[in-house]
Amino acid sequence: MSVVTAAADRSICSPLPVLGKDVTVPLVTGGEVTYAALDYAASAPALQRVWDDVAAYAPYYGSVHRGAGYLSQLSTDLFENSRKTVAEFLGCRAGDQVIFTRSTTDSLNLLAAAVPADCQVFVYETEHHASLLPWRDARVTYLDAPRTPAQAVETLERALAGRDPYGPALVCVTGASNVTGELWPVKELAAAAHAHGARIVLDAAQLAPHHPVDIDELDVDWVAFSGHKLYAPFGSGVLAGRADWLQDAEPYLAGGGASRKVARRTDGGVDVEWHSTAARHEAGSPNVIGVYSIASACKALTEAGFDRLVAREQQLVTRVREGLAEVPQVKVLSLFGDDAPRVGVISFVVEGWNSSHFAAALSAEYGIGVRDGLFCAHPLVRTLLGSDPQDPGECGAPEAEPGERSLNAIRVSFGAGTPDEHIERFVRAVKELVSEGAQWKYRTEDGRCVPDRGTAQV
Repeated sequence: MSVVTAAADRSICSPLPVLGKDVTVPLVTGGEVTYAALDYAASAPALQRVWDDVAAYAPYYGSVHRGAGYLSQLSTDLFENSRKTVAEFLGCRAGDQVIFTRSTTDSLNLLAAAVPADCQVFVYETEHHASLLPWRDARVTYLDAPRTPAQAVETLERALAGRDPYGPALVCVTGASNVTGELWPVKELAAAAHAHGARIVLDAAQLAPHHPVDIDELDVDWVAFSGHKLYAPFGSGVLAGRADWLQDAEPYLAGGGASRKVARRTDGGVDVEWHSTAARHEAGSPNVIGVYSIASACKALTEAGFDRLVAREQQLVTRVREGLAEVPQVKVLSLFGDDAPRVGVISFVVEGWNSSHFAAALSAEYGIGVRDGLFCAHPLVRTLLGSDPQDPGECGAPEAEPGERSLNAIRVSFGAGTPDEHIERFVRAVKELVSEGAQWKYRTEDGRCVPDRGTAQV
């Protein structure tokens, strides 16, 4: 081995230990196999480090901010220190707030509830529904899918140039597509937004687990992401960024924790003074364990070395793409082309196969978990498939029988905990299914394609 090669190898780390790495699942053809979890874009397996941290804390659990007892004070410190850890992980600026939510969807709905009256919102049709749909009380302009990063910036600049220059405006954009994995030109889009007096929120649900996210460097106003995609269990998310719109808005939820002072009036009513800190939008007893798990994941990724994690993931991306390119019947979906940088999220269709049928065969015959459907990004997938926007097909629910043309796609996704063997098994399985066909017959049941347990493939 040359010195250069040895140095390159040292720059790439091994897979991080995750829960479930040794779980075995039955195959419809007989026997068992270690489960290959290749659906990270939906929910990544929890890091073992995160689980261990949570387990160590669990006996000391107490309600935060309200208790004089030792466990409550300990839990309060842990909760607020987790906020600081997340702020450091995201490169937050002085004055930025970190608000804990339930998910990316919850974070973006919170921000949507906080935008000023008459705000203009600009969002690409390529967004996940979590960032496409929350803006119901704003004036929304939906931008067509760009075909290059430069076109994305040009499209936004044209739209912003035609907006009301005196009112508030917000741009919402993903950092990495949950369908194609392609990286978007976030810094350039932020510059375009700010040049036209608009603000920008980054949906980092698929970016943060795969790539460093720095609010200050990217110059975005807000970032939203979910813990369950960042190798943390439990239902927690984050909205981080500028405080002013959030401080001026009515609390997302009204209740204890959000209120600083509540008093009865002489007329029988109630006067409320709301917090101006992140607590304003964190009413109720928070998910302390979920918040701590996010902070633990942030620490684990940072300590592992994000550059090394990115380098290894890119090796896996290259292996998958090269393997799929060897199968003429496979079409990989892409907006920006083969050379576009991307994270470990790849969607494709297979000629002659219903996508649900193919995904079911990967699971039942190879123990590989992928996802099929429209991935809660219906307009984007339909655009990539070249289908009419009114064509049938629902997120995760096939409309065609096995073997018929599918209006859905198959998505394979992976990350810091994925072993090389899972990638090799996936590539081999795709080739075998295309060349030899499934070994079993399948049928549609309750909207899903499943093995027909009584009939093997003839």
